[in-house]
Amino acid sequence: MVIQRWQTVLLALAVIVMAIFCSTPFATVSATAEQVESVYLKDAPVLMIVSILIGVVLFLSIFMYKDLKRQMTMTLVSMVLLVAAIVTGIFIVYYAMPDAKLVILGGVTLLVVTFILALGAYSMMNRDRKLLDSYNRLR
Repeated sequence: MVIQRWQTVLLALAVIVMAIFCSTPFATVSATAEQVESVYLKDAPVLMIVSILIGVVLFLSIFMYKDLKRQMTMTLVSMVLLVAAIVTGIFIVYYAMPDAKLVILGGVTLLVVTFILALGAYSMMNRDRKLLDSYNRLR
């Protein structure tokens, strides 16, 4: 079996990265001088709901390959939600938990990687749409 649409691969990788994000800590809080506690998504329910919604939308957009416009719309919605998740995560860490520090190689990087993968998939979908439009002009 040959995968002919690379945006499917990028969307699948984005779903996997979002699943990893949901299971890793995105911040640390210093309880005492020698004790550091990790902050997971279960400690921030708004960010958890948005992250799960992003994963579901990305997963569903994989199977919308027959309707390219709908797939592009769902990917665009997931990218908007990703920006909202990044802003929400930063807001939670800096305003709700002033003692917390972001885990740079964990949560923040995973959200940015997911955004880059979704953006790459969207650009490939746009390229496919332009190719289909050029074929329609020739008919």
